[in-house]
Amino acid sequence: MATADDAGVYKISDDLALIQTVDFFTPIVDDPYDFGRIAAANALSDVYAMGGVPKTAMNIVAYPMDTMGPEALRELLAGGAAMLKEAETVLLGGHSVEDEELKYGLSVTGFVHPDKILANQGLIAGDCLVLTKPLGTGIVNTAIKAGLASLETTKRVTELMATLNRQAALVVAEFGISACTDVTGFGLLGHLAEMIIGTDVSVTIESTNVPIIAEAIEFAAMGFVPVGAHKNREFRQEMVVSPDGFDPVTRDILFDPQTSGGLLVGCAEKDVEALLTRLHDSGVEESAVIGYVTEAPDNRIQLL
Repeated sequence: MATADDAGVYKISDDLALIQTVDFFTPIVDDPYDFGRIAAANALSDVYAMGGVPKTAMNIVAYPMDTMGPEALRELLAGGAAMLKEAETVLLGGHSVEDEELKYGLSVTGFVHPDKILANQGLIAGDCLVLTKPLGTGIVNTAIKAGLASLETTKRVTELMATLNRQAALVVAEFGISACTDVTGFGLLGHLAEMIIGTDVSVTIESTNVPIIAEAIEFAAMGFVPVGAHKNREFRQEMVVSPDGFDPVTRDILFDPQTSGGLLVGCAEKDVEALLTRLHDSGVEESAVIGYVTEAPDNRIQLL
């Protein structure tokens, strides 16, 4: 609780611990099948971020049957089931209630060896920071709701959010990682703040190296920035230091709340090139080194 880790862990024995998490939200895309895929990928991500393997899941559904009818519900659940099948995770059941507003997600249980748990704190001075997915989904989704995003952009962002962090987690497990989290609702800088607050380190972000969805830059410049990004900035702005004239559009993207975002990993500098090569070769092609960790107990996030 103290470090706002991604999931809870319960030790069963010397070589087995359970990871447990739950996540659900309202639709962010119109297609119910795609919404199911995205919600499932998002829920599974917390297990991957803790170094675990998801094993079982249960659906959580709030659904307006009278106004939406059964077909959309069938499509929604089919999308979630398809993602669980890809993750080799067994659906055990779930619970549904009637509600005026659709909500969907899952509770997920995973396995991890107690000695291989990844926490969001533990960064070491000299570590490099690696991000495995580009930023900007919150901004692009805001533009989609306004009817400004093309079908091509909508499809690309949907597939990005529905992409499991499974492959990235498998590669990360091959290396001596100091800390790991997934980038979701608090944005990159919000989750970075959780990684360093109360520790003896600070971080520097080289903003030109951060992978960003190209269309997100355009939409952010037009003002399509979700309210959550502004709230994230207000909450953590005292920790963030940037030079005079730092691009406000880039700052908005760095605070942009993500749905089913990538993993954010601390890796020793001597291993980072090998990690990046393995990620790229494994299909996690937009992974990038976005910054580094310094010894500084003031817990600052320096933007360059």
